[in-house]
Amino acid sequence: MTTALPEAFTAEEVMAALRIGRSTLYDLLRSKELPSFTIGRSRRFDAADVAAYMRKRKMIEENA
Repeated sequence: MTTALPEAFTAEEVMAALRIGRSTLYDLLRSKELPSFTIGRSRRFDAADVAAYMRKRKMIEENA
C-alpha cells in the first residue's frame, strides 16, 4: 500500500517540513517566495509549490 502525499499543507506542516519558524514562513509569504491560498480562515500551501521552493533553494545553495 502506498501513501500519497497530501496535496495541501497547513502552515504548521510547512514549518516542520522546512524546519523554519512562523515568522520566517510569513516572511516568505510577504515576499511572495512561497505562494499560499485560503480555505475560509485557514491558510494552505500547495504541495507542488512547497516542493518547487525546496528545489529552488537547493539549486541556489549548490551554486553558491
